[in-house]
Amino acid sequence: MPRPRDREDYLGKIEKFIDKRKVSLICSVDGDGYPNVKAMLKPRKRVGLKEFYFSTNTSSMRVKQYLENPKASIYFYHKGLVKYMGVMLKGKMEVLTDQKSKDMIWRRGDTMFYKKGVTDPDYCVLKFTATSGRYYCDLKTEDFEV
Repeated sequence: MPRPRDREDYLGKIEKFIDKRKVSLICSVDGDGYPNVKAMLKPRKRVGLKEFYFSTNTSSMRVKQYLENPKASIYFYHKGLVKYMGVMLKGKMEVLTDQKSKDMIWRRGDTMFYKKGVTDPDYCVLKFTATSGRYYCDLKTEDFEV
């Protein structure tokens, strides 16, 4: 485990890496216990490595799965010509339908997906809370606590 100052630098490096990604992968567990993966746009909001907020349709299969089993993971990666880097975070996903949460991550162009605007009942927020993670780079992996 890195020393406290080194740990801050290490986690800060991971946060900067995540912020540069345009796509994230979110994982849920289906009713038969199998993992399901979905590509999403990057999180709308991030609080350190602990909380990540995504927008999605309330009617989606993923929302149903998270309501039945909140265990989740999210993954960010970069594949360069020579170097591959990836970060996986494990934790729980909550489905938020309160107006404050919806207002918090709403963006002007979202009416393309949610015709009734920020109050559309088919618009909700996925809040991922991480407990641990795994970082991969240069053929090395390292587990860390969040």
